[in-house]
Amino acid sequence: MAWIDVCSADEIEAEDVMRFEHGGRVFALYRGPADDYYCTDGLCTHEHAFLSDGLVMDYEVECPKHNGVFDYRTGEAKRAPACVNLATYRVRVVDGRLQLEL
Repeated sequence: MAWIDVCSADEIEAEDVMRFEHGGRVFALYRGPADDYYCTDGLCTHEHAFLSDGLVMDYEVECPKHNGVFDYRTGEAKRAPACVNLATYRVRVVDGRLQLEL
């Protein structure tokens, strides 16, 4: 496993999401309401829409295509049509920068 530098922690607003691409993969980085950070796969497991275009409320993201909902802390699919969970990845803050463990 390696830690990848992503961006400044301030680049993501509270209760928001940002898309990050690395190694041909798409990730979604989230800033929770308590200034905590999370990462999941960046594409909805239902029809592969970018979750970075979705609506973030509390600790959930709603897919912009068919309104499936995921808990981005655990990747759990919470509302149909999404029924397959997202993979999650560890995030840390070092010197004000977000790093993702891949």
